[in-house]
Amino acid sequence: MITLSLAEIAEVVGGRMHDIPDASAQVTGPVVRDSREAGPGCLFVAFVGERVDGHDFAPAVVEAGAVAVLGSRPAGVPAIVVDDVQAALGALARHVVRRLGATLVALTGSAGKTSTKDLIAQVLRREAPTVFTPGSMNNEVGLPLTALTATEETRFLVLEMGARGIGHIRYLAELTPPKVGLVLNVGSAHIGEFGGREQIAQAKGELVEALPPAEEGGTAVLNADDPLVRAMASRTKAKVILFGESDEADVRAENVRLTDSGQPAFRLHTPSGASDVTMRLYGEHHVSNALAAAAVAHELGMSADEIATALSEAGSLSRWRMEVTERPDGVTVVNDAYNANPESMRAALRALVAMGKGRRTWAVLGKMAELGDEALAEHDAVGRLAVRLNVSKLVAVGGREARWLQLGAYNEGSWGEESVHVSDAQAAVDLLRSELRPGDVVLVKASRSVGLESVATALLETGAEGEVAAR
Repeated sequence: MITLSLAEIAEVVGGRMHDIPDASAQVTGPVVRDSREAGPGCLFVAFVGERVDGHDFAPAVVEAGAVAVLGSRPAGVPAIVVDDVQAALGALARHVVRRLGATLVALTGSAGKTSTKDLIAQVLRREAPTVFTPGSMNNEVGLPLTALTATEETRFLVLEMGARGIGHIRYLAELTPPKVGLVLNVGSAHIGEFGGREQIAQAKGELVEALPPAEEGGTAVLNADDPLVRAMASRTKAKVILFGESDEADVRAENVRLTDSGQPAFRLHTPSGASDVTMRLYGEHHVSNALAAAAVAHELGMSADEIATALSEAGSLSRWRMEVTERPDGVTVVNDAYNANPESMRAALRALVAMGKGRRTWAVLGKMAELGDEALAEHDAVGRLAVRLNVSKLVAVGGREARWLQLGAYNEGSWGEESVHVSDAQAAVDLLRSELRPGDVVLVKASRSVGLESVATALLETGAEGEVAAR
């Protein structure tokens, strides 16, 4: 974080100083909420959770070098006390962002946010110092914590924004006002919480409404291939640039294809030129993500050749998102278990089939959460798609939703041993250990709450006779 005195922080957040011998003491390190990350010069933010109270760790973090604690009550150490810790953290982030000269890029969407954010960051940091959201820290706490890691040297600040309802993105955009706003898509993720795709579109579009007008440099980057996203152009005064495979897109892809290993390749077209891209990531769905990143980079001054080179060299920065690892025996494990929704499930299955040409393919799938009344139909549809794509074997893991997956496969014509239901992750591991053969490709995917990454981990440990080659 940029250097701030405790007195300045207290003024910014409207806090009261307690047990602070020197109000001019400087916070020179990061702002952290995990006591294990505390170190010299940091500011520790003490949240009160259901099981853990951050104030209990105040003495330890100060001993570790923290300058003070930002909390809701005195803690016997130097502290800035506020009525609402989350609001104070947001106010501090807003203050720091306003002082920085960085260009703030914000993005949202129902699927692909984290992968696209990682692509944007890898492209832009070739141009200038870039700070971006780690993993999926995209909520009211994670976003300001990310913004507070920026320094005077930061030129680009790339922030992922998530939403669980109307007004959430508006709030995040007020904390960290973006200059460039990107909306990827409107899908079925969290449809149970929102109530419908139109409500999701309403929430996602709050990002473009928050942008400055075109004459002040505001730019809305919208998906030309998604009608609900494209319609958001009417909700902003910012400049609008479209990306996608549509002929009307300003940044588009032509001659899209997959390599023999399932990696997308295409001809990138931008208003300033064209160049060829062959990605290191897996699955055709990354073409849209790459075009979104290219559109942002183009608006920030990068050439088509520079963007294409960066996209071709970019990898996955976040765990359990299409992590492809080949065991010494030739079994390939695709760990995409961080999260799942109907759109990402379909994309992952298609990627599995593309990677597994001439090989046996396994789809180890579990529950997709927060689908509300659409849950039965969406799980059934994914099971049917696995059969239509000729996935060799579907392993549905878990309870009711897993049975719906298998039912969809059964109703589509998978009556033999092509699909099976198992009760939990350990049962899936036992099955796979007994039936996998060298050369098989295994996809593991479900919502985060299911914890299917343990299946991928166990499979890699099983095959770890010698060094595992991560591709």
